[in-house]
Amino acid sequence: MKIIETVLPGCVVIEPDVHGDARGFFYESYNAEKYKNAGFDLRFMQTNVSRSAHGVLRGLHYQYPNPQGKLVSRVGSQTFGRWAAAILSAANKRHFWVPEGFAHGFVVLSEFATFSYQCTALYDRAADAGIRWNDAEIGIDWPISAPQLSDKDEKAPFLRDVPREALPRFDANG
Repeated sequence: MKIIETVLPGCVVIEPDVHGDARGFFYESYNAEKYKNAGFDLRFMQTNVSRSAHGVLRGLHYQYPNPQGKLVSRVGSQTFGRWAAAILSAANKRHFWVPEGFAHGFVVLSEFATFSYQCTALYDRAADAGIRWNDAEIGIDWPISAPQLSDKDEKAPFLRDVPREALPRFDANG
């Protein structure tokens, strides 16, 4: 497996070793030992799957307190308010690791997409939070200008309007 660093420390693209021939392909989407050897000692508590049509944008979502490991960095971090992105597709079979304390979001560019993600903590409705997908201060370069949004995502606050005590904190000491 190959680990590709992004501009956000801890946020990485993971390319699995894919074995294929005329019959199809096989790859391990997660192997605890390989991930641990790569520096990611993870324990997944929940797996989520969503299916969305072309143009659907979901995000930016996070949980606090009770964060889940799953584009905005944590308060106190030098990368707070910055973003990183990767194209994930059936063809490239890539994964994207989003550490605890980061928000995540995605937009569907194909006809449809099934988005599967494992989480390091259970979903906590009381901790569910979000940031406006098109917050100009964050400046995400989404590859679509008029996405389909849920009411929740359309009404999410801008980062500057989220009380600091309602954002995950970065601790340089771990």
